[in-house]
Amino acid sequence: MKKFVYLILAGLVISLSALAQQKKKQPNIVIIVSDDHAFQAISAYDGNLMQTPNIDRIANEGAIFNKAYVTNSICGPSRAVILTGKYSHKNGFKDNENSHFDGSQNSFIKELREGGYQTAWVGKWHLESNPQGFDYWQILPGQGHYYNPDFIMMDGSRERVEGYVSDVTEDVAEEWLDKRDKSKPFALVIGHKATHRTWMPDLDDMGMFDGKTFPLPANFYDNYTNREAARVQDMTIDQTMIMGYDLKMYPDYDNIKEGNITRMNADQKARFTAYYKPIYDDLMARNLQGKELVEWKYQRYMRDYLATAAALDRSIGRTLDYLDKNGLADNTIVIYVSDQGFYMGEHGWFDKRFMYEESFRTPMVMRYPGMVKPGTKSEHFVMNLDIAPTMLDAAGIPIPKDMQGESILPLLRDKKAKGREAMYYHYYENGEHSVSPHFGIKTERYKLIRFYKRVESWELYDLEKDPKEMHNLYGRKGYEKVTAKLRKQLEGLIQKYEDDGAKELLAKEGGSL
Repeated sequence: MKKFVYLILAGLVISLSALAQQKKKQPNIVIIVSDDHAFQAISAYDGNLMQTPNIDRIANEGAIFNKAYVTNSICGPSRAVILTGKYSHKNGFKDNENSHFDGSQNSFIKELREGGYQTAWVGKWHLESNPQGFDYWQILPGQGHYYNPDFIMMDGSRERVEGYVSDVTEDVAEEWLDKRDKSKPFALVIGHKATHRTWMPDLDDMGMFDGKTFPLPANFYDNYTNREAARVQDMTIDQTMIMGYDLKMYPDYDNIKEGNITRMNADQKARFTAYYKPIYDDLMARNLQGKELVEWKYQRYMRDYLATAAALDRSIGRTLDYLDKNGLADNTIVIYVSDQGFYMGEHGWFDKRFMYEESFRTPMVMRYPGMVKPGTKSEHFVMNLDIAPTMLDAAGIPIPKDMQGESILPLLRDKKAKGREAMYYHYYENGEHSVSPHFGIKTERYKLIRFYKRVESWELYDLEKDPKEMHNLYGRKGYEKVTAKLRKQLEGLIQKYEDDGAKELLAKEGGSL
């Protein structure tokens, strides 16, 4: 009997020891979320616009996802999807104009916290409510500002911090890491304002791309033939980009009223004026018109955008250096992701929103020492929807059944693992930039999109023959079978993700729903 009791106790000790060891091995988590950062502007994605050594480092030391996408290409909704692991129609934050994030709902952060993690979010939040489920948060109000940003603190007060926002956000993140409870694993989300409009570079980065002339995208002068939703948008570099607000071209630099400028201190303002005023004076002297002016605007946009991205990349480098210096790198997952893609002049555009590739596709790289082989290149379809369940999977915490994403860890561990065959997308906003709401499906070769409200139309693309999505094949003879198959797949995803709004719209025009 004594021997039997001894064996039971020994087994219990071993089990508790194994449990403690498992808990000890829970990885720390750092998720870096930027704003409007185009994969075309990242050298790890073979972009030749600029070098991004620190984002590249994450890719080289871990995995790069060459087919990462978002469920809804717009800032706030994307963050809500990352937090909840649910599509916009399920988490309730569909657009930036009418939505307010319900922080009482579950999130992967709450699950991690319940599982023993210490949690924090610093920087851009943009969800129209205060964070819930975090041990600490310090967030930018709304879009935030590039210079001397204000922060909302946990007690409701606001504090203005002198400096450039990418640097300041990283400072706040490191301060929290220094003060955290080091007996617990941590999950930290660093939300960057960069590279959101109006693309204001750090003072030392102004002019860093002035010696480079960027080639126009092949479809820069797109005429949007047979693509009505693209034709009626208002997001062109030609017509929409504002000389003052966007490109910092002002007739009187002593009396600028724009809020991004008025908050600068005297030294910042002097250096700002010293850089931009000569550019304005030269522009006025040249008196450019027509295409010459449009292409000048494109070059100015690219130079400011990429210089803003340079500071973002440096701040990511600081995060990696902090983990190294504090002995945290070997047991910390690092994910870098943008809230969506962005147009670098393709179709003549800036901004995002559309289900076309430059907007729908997002950069995502992940480092997970000991679990993800350095230099991994993933060709699986993954989505921002998958970040929440992936982090819970890595932490050994059960994934709630109502999360709609899927852990990507099996895709990284097993070469034979099969991922998605198709992805579902739904964009809701019907105001800013005059982009029509739409939903659709993407497979390896094809994309089918249904636009509604502002424009009622369908679009079909053969991505193998037409990767720039210039030729709408919907209704074209010879594509009936392809269209029918895609429509059936689309209906299946709408059913799977329980998108009642899309289901109702399709049911009205006939179909199996």
